[in-house]
Amino acid sequence: MSLIAQILVGLIALLHLYIMVLEMFLWTTPRGLKAFGQTRESAEASKTLAANQGLYNGFLAAGLIWGLVQPDREIGRQIEMFFLACVAVAGLYGAVTAKRSILFVQTVPAVVAMIAVMLA
Repeated sequence: MSLIAQILVGLIALLHLYIMVLEMFLWTTPRGLKAFGQTRESAEASKTLAANQGLYNGFLAAGLIWGLVQPDREIGRQIEMFFLACVAVAGLYGAVTAKRSILFVQTVPAVVAMIAVMLA
């Protein structure tokens, strides 16, 4: 179960690195516009805010990676649980305020990973 938990945490970290790239660097590109359902005009107007949001997603990914590479497995699990909880809460907030599908892209995977980490 430990390997499965680590794979899930790693996948969520990769997802948040991808979201970071979309928000920080690709926000106004066709890929970014499609991913977030933006018009070019609204994307241009919100580019700075999106980059800031992307930076926070990068911090979530960094925290999850820190938990994975922490040599003391118990401390690593605690770090992973904290950052997974942050991902889950951010997903809940995003689902309520922005787009319902965020619940299934962000919150559900984080909760599944939290369960796996607890069982590992």
